[in-house]
Order: sequence, then structure tokens, then C-alpha cells
Amino acid sequence: MTDTSATNCMDPSAVASTVRCERESQVDVSIVIPTLGRERVLVETLQSLLRLASAADELLVIDQSAAHDAETDERLSAWHASGSIRWIRLTPPSITRAMNHGLRQARSPLVLFLDDDIRPHPNLVASHRRAHCQSRQLWATVGQVIQPWQRAECLDPPRKRTGLRLDEDFPFHSTREMPVHNVMAGNLCVNRDRALALGGFDEQFQGAAFRFETEFARRLEKAGGEIRFLGDAGIDHLRVAKGGTRTAGSHLTSASPLHGVGDHYYAMLHAATRSEARSYCFRRIVREVRTRFHLTHPWWIPVKLVGEIRAYRLAKLLVRNRFSGDARIPDRILSGTAKLDHAPEHPLQTLGGNGCQ
Repeated sequence: MTDTSATNCMDPSAVASTVRCERESQVDVSIVIPTLGRERVLVETLQSLLRLASAADELLVIDQSAAHDAETDERLSAWHASGSIRWIRLTPPSITRAMNHGLRQARSPLVLFLDDDIRPHPNLVASHRRAHCQSRQLWATVGQVIQPWQRAECLDPPRKRTGLRLDEDFPFHSTREMPVHNVMAGNLCVNRDRALALGGFDEQFQGAAFRFETEFARRLEKAGGEIRFLGDAGIDHLRVAKGGTRTAGSHLTSASPLHGVGDHYYAMLHAATRSEARSYCFRRIVREVRTRFHLTHPWWIPVKLVGEIRAYRLAKLLVRNRFSGDARIPDRILSGTAKLDHAPEHPLQTLGGNGCQ
């Protein structure tokens, strides 16, 4: 059903250049898949990746599940024993920690992060490899992601949003190839050495980890790196309801700060001025309690408002922690909410490197 072709949007000379590059230079690619609570869909995802004609050089599964059903466990064990995958167990669950662990464990110069509930298009790995081969100044490429309600289309980015929300509305289901200032971690290929030099992904993003991808993209660009979107490096994202590497539950009816803290934290880190950060956070708080749901269920407004205020306070603490080296989060901040199981590490300290290669 999905049109995986981007030829109607591609320059023929770019296609010819792709062929030359793939013949002249092959760059090793490691696929890293963080997973939590997935069973059959994880097995099917791995099967489809292993069957690709142009496959990755290694496939790492960073598994944060407490246990699997017998069939999944047997299949993962067999693949690991045969060397088809590297099955790495990691607890407690954290999407950013899992991605950093995979980044460190990977043996290839390029690391392709994928979701654990996808169907890859045939050129997925080859297209990421080709782009990095052609343009060595690229620090990251983002591939096409088609959600269940979408189809591939030849679209330009609207670029109606600017500042902290630049490319928040980027059409990741486009078939075009173009620069981008935001990323989706479910189909993201990075230059391993450069990503490590940046400090990897900020592990202070916990739970839903909202905005950790955008924060990484901003840090990358501030260091002088380039990001490119590849409309021919596609996946179909299945969005399976059960499992997943992020916090479950509805943010609409929760007083937990973990749903909104990432957005506030991102703004405080990357706003040009303090006033811009305050304005962004205030607008978010107002926006989050003026949804259609809250207008029809007004008794949830105070609950959500408490969660947003807690998120704002927690974000301020995380910013202080990031620059002071203190990763502790007092219980009073998380009082009455799900507490963090793992004190977040500081990526700039744990992954090494103060400069960019």
C-alpha cells in the first residue's frame, strides 16, 4: 500500500551518483534497536531486517524487557547464538540510556537507530549508507517514517514554525531529500564518533523523553554538524499499542511531571534568552490545559495543571544538575508521582569527548 519510491522527487543525477558511491565505497552500518515489552512484532521486525538484500553489518537489540514469552525468548537466543544479532539486556528502562548503550557497543562507523515495531523498505540501510558516503560532512541522516494513517508524498517542509519549534511540523513521510533541523529516533543514522563526541543522547530525558530527539539535533547543529532527511530510506511504523520504550498512560489525566518535563527542559537548554524560555514554558502550560479533552472534561484541568507546574520545576532542577554534575532528584519534586528508577547520567561526562571530530 505504501509507495516507497522517491524517484518522482529525485534528480536523476543524484541516482547515478548513488550507484557510483555504493560501488566505490562501502561503509559499515550497525543497527541498534532499543526494545521494551515487545514480543511477536519485535521478532517480525528483526526477521525483516535480516532479510534485506542490502543489510547492516551488525544488528544490536538493546532489550529492557523483564522477560519474554517462550517463543520470543527462543528466537532471540537462537539468533544471538548464531551471530545474527547481538542481544544485550539492560535495566532499568530508559530510551536515552538504551540508545547511548547501543552507541557505545556498536562496532561500525555508522549507527542506525530503529524502532522495534517497523517494516523496513528495501533501500533503508543502503540509502543511509549512500548519503554518508557521498557527504562526509554529514553528522546524521533521518529516514522517512510512515505512520499507519499516512502515505508517502512528495512534500516540502512548511517551515511555519521557527525558533524552538523549528521543523516540529516537518513531513517525515515525504519522499524528498533535503536538510532538516529535527530528527525522529525511530529511523536515525549517526556518525558514531561524532555522536560520541557530542555526548550522545541526554539521559536526563526520562519517561516519555519528549523532545530528547530535538535536543540532540540542536546540540549537533550548534557543534557545526549537518542533518539530512532521506525520503528513500523508509520504514512503516506500526505503532503497536502494547509495549514500547516510553512511559505508558495518558498525559491528559496525569499529575506526573514526567510527561511534560522534557519539553520544558529542552526550552531552558536551547532558548536564546531566559525570557524566550519562560515564554515558551508558559505557553506550553496554557496549551496543555486548553485541549479539546480538557474543555469537555474540565475536572481534569487542575490535575493536568499540577503536572505541568511540577514538570517546570523539575526541568529547572535538571538544568542545574546538568551543569553542576549532581544527578540527584529530590523526592519532594516527584512527590505523589512515579519516581525515577535510575539517576540520569550526564552524557557529556559519561560518553567522553569535549570536542567534535
